[in-house]
Amino acid sequence: MKKQFLDSGKIVGTHGIKGEVRIEPWADSPEFLCAFKKLYLDERGETAIKVKSRPHKNITLCKIEGIDTIEAAERLRGKIVYIDRDDIKLDEGVHFVQDLIGLEVRDFETDEVYGTLTDVLRTGANDVYEITRDGKKYLAPVIDEVVREINTEKGYVLITPMKGIFDDAD
Repeated sequence: MKKQFLDSGKIVGTHGIKGEVRIEPWADSPEFLCAFKKLYLDERGETAIKVKSRPHKNITLCKIEGIDTIEAAERLRGKIVYIDRDDIKLDEGVHFVQDLIGLEVRDFETDEVYGTLTDVLRTGANDVYEITRDGKKYLAPVIDEVVREINTEKGYVLITPMKGIFDDAD
């Protein structure tokens, strides 16, 4: 079951003296969080905060309605911020990392199970999927030649592994 409220960043500090906070975004870019007018301070969506955000280098600067002093902003340091998945429409073929973690990774042609997708690593050129089987970790590049199908509803990723990804590869 997909989580409705997704952890999307962490408040890592303050900015200025008027209550702005610095958020380390857990997204493709700081701009992603700037699309939201409302964030949440809990994973159930019970504590909504109205925000105005802007990117600044690799972080998101965020002005929270009702937080007007550096002292009030400082009390939020370390808090995780969440987004409501209904507040964003992802492009076709784009997935939240949290929806990918835990998917079964299988062979595109034979349906052989390679393991479970346990992490998505950002390398710059392309993402890399970490696949874990029997405690051992394998890395597969997220490129069209390797990742053939992703079905988060049915819980699987189909791949055509490159030679050398798995110990028993031809």
